[in-house]
Amino acid sequence: MEKEKKLNPSLPSGFEDRWDKKLVLKKQLLKEIENNFIKFGAEPLETPSFEISENIGSFLAEDEANPMSDVFNFKDGDKSITLRYDLSSPLARFVAQNNQELPSVYKRYAIQNVFRNEKSGNGRYREFMQADFDIIGNTNPAQANAELCNLITNTLSDCGLNKEQFTINVSNRKIVQGLINELNISEEKQLKVIRAIDKLDKPGFGLMGVEALLKKERKDASGAVTKGADLNDDQVKQILDFLKIKDLKELKQKLTNKLSQEGIKELEDFFEVIGFGNAKDQVQTNFTIVRGLAYYDGFIVETNLNFKVTNNKGKEVDIGSICSGGAYAKLISRFKGVDIPGTGISFGVDRLLFALNQLDQIKIKEQKPVLVCVMDQKYLKNYYELVDELRSNNINSEVFLDTKKNLGKQLTYANKRGLLLAIICGENEFKDNTVTIKDLQGTKGENNKTISRKELIDEVKKFI
Repeated sequence: MEKEKKLNPSLPSGFEDRWDKKLVLKKQLLKEIENNFIKFGAEPLETPSFEISENIGSFLAEDEANPMSDVFNFKDGDKSITLRYDLSSPLARFVAQNNQELPSVYKRYAIQNVFRNEKSGNGRYREFMQADFDIIGNTNPAQANAELCNLITNTLSDCGLNKEQFTINVSNRKIVQGLINELNISEEKQLKVIRAIDKLDKPGFGLMGVEALLKKERKDASGAVTKGADLNDDQVKQILDFLKIKDLKELKQKLTNKLSQEGIKELEDFFEVIGFGNAKDQVQTNFTIVRGLAYYDGFIVETNLNFKVTNNKGKEVDIGSICSGGAYAKLISRFKGVDIPGTGISFGVDRLLFALNQLDQIKIKEQKPVLVCVMDQKYLKNYYELVDELRSNNINSEVFLDTKKNLGKQLTYANKRGLLLAIICGENEFKDNTVTIKDLQGTKGENNKTISRKELIDEVKKFI
């Protein structure tokens, strides 16, 4: 008889199980993020994991020959469907579908998993959670975009970061688009140029890497070749000169075309409004950020951490932006034929979690249960009376689930789970109407305390 083949308990690349303290911290972050979304006036929205492919579009794609190469795409009868790669494209479809029922300015938040069929590692996953906040409708752009930066500052502070530990970088897509138009760069090359510029601060790129991508091709350290935008020398020089400018006033003098000037004015208006809130010291201009997604066309924002992050081997890595986004005017008009402007941000929850797990300053708020030990099966009813009393007083608790295990094995179970307290009641305690509380984190020999039954709740609350 052929021996049964045993399965290998493993995951595909780019996917991860999360449990124990890591998952507790993630849920803690999600609670802080959602509380801030609600505090800033947004309403929740949940959309399906799949969208019709033509509706969700291919705004992520870098491979022109295969625009769906970066997403998970499937046949569904006579249609093609795609696992959502962000939460903005589904939002556009939802607003177009439900526009008559929504307020003139619609603030929504969504916290859901997204899926990207791309290289994983160093805090990057193929399935990961995003937490999005968007403002849809005709607003004063300066106010709406400043509100996004106020929200980022509040949220990251509530998640446990000091203000010195993150920087909010802003720019405006119109600035670089105006330069591209002025240089007469053909439409089919424009997205390649924008994505080349967006890689300036990525590891291994810099000005030389961007220059190679603006020219014919770039060969990386592994020998892999990426096709470039194939610009002429003058076009490349003017773009590289633009990337060296750091000051808004200098930029205003150098770029005189109408569209760039419009983007600069929008940034000036933004900085006036951001000065009214508590985020002004967190925000700085960075004209090299343009955002790789194709639908951004105005204000753009990226939030970066100012501390070192290492991978599992202890090597320092760049995890990129932990909260990014921007303004878009055409995303909804693909459905409606009418431009409905929007602006929004997205927290990369799992990427943020990857970084925060490396800091000792974030206190994890675990609520481990109290263990009610089973000393004798004949008292099982009494043990459930004890646990019911604890739970009715909002104390997490459980009865040990095997009456045949001795006390030592029950305490081994409690210690392995990192529990704080065990309640021990045997024949003597029930006869005297007392309980013994064992402090599982206390000093051996000094960690047992016998009290009257009526003191149980007050005494347990001292430990939790």
